[in-house]
Amino acid sequence: MTSLVNAAFDERRKNGLLVGYLPLGFPTVSESVEAAVALVENGVDVLEMGLPYSDPVMDGLVIQRATNTALTNGFRLSQTFDAVAAIRSRVDAPVLVMTYFNPVLQYGVEEFAKNLAQAGGAGLITPDLIPDEATEWLAAAEKYDLDRVFLAAPSSSDTRLDASVTNSRGFVYAVSTMGITGARSDVDGAARVLVERLRSAGSTNIGVGLGISTTDQVREVLDYADAAIVGSALVSALAEGGSQAVGELAAHLAAGKR
Repeated sequence: MTSLVNAAFDERRKNGLLVGYLPLGFPTVSESVEAAVALVENGVDVLEMGLPYSDPVMDGLVIQRATNTALTNGFRLSQTFDAVAAIRSRVDAPVLVMTYFNPVLQYGVEEFAKNLAQAGGAGLITPDLIPDEATEWLAAAEKYDLDRVFLAAPSSSDTRLDASVTNSRGFVYAVSTMGITGARSDVDGAARVLVERLRSAGSTNIGVGLGISTTDQVREVLDYADAAIVGSALVSALAEGGSQAVGELAAHLAAGKR
């Protein structure tokens, strides 16, 4: 079985990877596709495309506003697969879908996995799903050869970290600080300790996210992790200046790679 995300990490580990998040359907489906392509064309190695959801408990205000706009403009869950296919037809970068798990449950876990794989998607990032409760998703991911990215937080027990490492494929998403998404002036020092704990648990691919918004922060994170994940700053750029602005910011952030 082939992991598109593992392959990207293996190929680009020396320089470190930049993972870029944008919401699908913001401000429209076609514009979100163009913005995703602009990210890859300007140095983003892995795409994290968020599925708009009405109760985004982990998202900060910037992303909440964007996903609400997408929903108001008529985004439907079924459009996820068309958008992923459109992105993959233009770029080689892996496309992970970031989603709370309730929409997947409502759609049907196996059907969602099947359609995502057919669209060329790499897998899912599931922020509110813990490995202990992911039996159905893990089985579907295995069947359709999809990556599964679980989160690890500074507050996670050693047992929970072990479960995240064991059940993740692609990378483990290390949450840099306790709280919701959003750009911060400093990336919490707890992230470095968390990465060390994940290394001890056997993880070889670790991405750090939440709060990263500058080239210096990308460089700082890549001093000890394998990937830096940027979200809110890119969403703000897209909201303010469209695909051109998001591409320019991506190029600026990519300068922080090793």
